[in-house]
Amino acid sequence: MIDIHCHILPGIDDGAENEQMSLAMARQAVSEGITQIVATPHHNNRYWNNPRSSIMKMVQSINRLLKQNQINLTVLPGQEPRIFGEMANDETERELLTVNDNKKYILVEFPTHHVPRYAQQLFFDLQVKGITPVIVHPERNQEIFDHPEILYSFITHGALSQVTASSLIGENGRKVRKRTIQFIDHNLVHFIASDAHNVTKRPFFIKRAFRELDNEFGQELSDIFKKNAELLIKGNQVNRNEPVELREKKFPRLFSRGYSN
Repeated sequence: MIDIHCHILPGIDDGAENEQMSLAMARQAVSEGITQIVATPHHNNRYWNNPRSSIMKMVQSINRLLKQNQINLTVLPGQEPRIFGEMANDETERELLTVNDNKKYILVEFPTHHVPRYAQQLFFDLQVKGITPVIVHPERNQEIFDHPEILYSFITHGALSQVTASSLIGENGRKVRKRTIQFIDHNLVHFIASDAHNVTKRPFFIKRAFRELDNEFGQELSDIFKKNAELLIKGNQVNRNEPVELREKKFPRLFSRGYSN
């Protein structure tokens, strides 16, 4: 199994604090059935900047460390950039890192409480350059949570999305779980990933999440999501069904201002 979103690189964001934590995360990942992880450190948000060149070096380093410790796991390069208006500009390309450096897909994180008005145009500009945006954890964005039609619009215009394993199994609350299931049911999701940051408070939960997916939707969809992760890292076209607009009365407000992605 491939995990396309994980903060396993040591000491560069709010994920693994050091190499020992990276090793602990790697061992937990293997126990969950994961064989490849895309390392996705935060970039261009309030606290961290991790440009392409430094991530590539760290990925090489951690793979050497895993080999030395006989852990059967491969880490691939990636990044979780917070959306910014210049992402599609030629001069910023050198700092951004696509999934597995394949120049085809890039993860994009929104701020917790809103979606920038320029996002649709930015996503169009990225796709003109041949890069498909993958929206990470849309179920944890307050504006998308309140207005699912925003996610529907992004997906119908070519973007993809990835929900978090912890959201599907209820670790982020019942309302988030319900919304996550609705997004999946309406063909607005294409991947499940761990977004793991450690082995305690924010572990992988991948095995439980796919078991939950099996229970809710059947084995076929689980297989599609797993295959999509493989297609993603190879830069191939992923499987997607026609999205269905989700129309529903809004939930009560979900997040406090202290919530962190």
